[in-house]
Amino acid sequence: MNWLGDLAPHWFWLSAGALLAAAEMLAPGFFLIWLGVAAVVTGMIALALPIGFPAQLVVFAGLAIVSVQVSRKWFRMDTTESEDPLLNDRAARLVGEVVQVVEAIEAGSGRVKVGDGVWTATGPDLPEGSRARIIAVKGTRLEIEPV
Repeated sequence: MNWLGDLAPHWFWLSAGALLAAAEMLAPGFFLIWLGVAAVVTGMIALALPIGFPAQLVVFAGLAIVSVQVSRKWFRMDTTESEDPLLNDRAARLVGEVVQVVEAIEAGSGRVKVGDGVWTATGPDLPEGSRARIIAVKGTRLEIEPV
């Protein structure tokens, strides 16, 4: 049984494109929109040319791959400089801050107070209460040096 029934094939693709665009709005990730574009273009091709559904699937797959690759290349070319390049890297923003040692740094490891939180730190041995500067962040561990 033909599951498309009496539905013209181009309506299937145009509807799929609209659903993919709507899904992009509900769950933004800037990926589904390119599949939606591929579906709409496939629908236009199906309207203009009498090709079977298997050929339309091949056209859609090709257009989906091309549209996603073109969009990735286009976004990589965007060289807009941010006013705050560390905006989404909160840990990297800590580099240069002076912190207080709350658990003595012994054998290269201890804890420091950063704002209202306490982080694990590595560096030279320092007694509790001393001040140190953050010189690097590796995962959730801060590398410090004495001030």
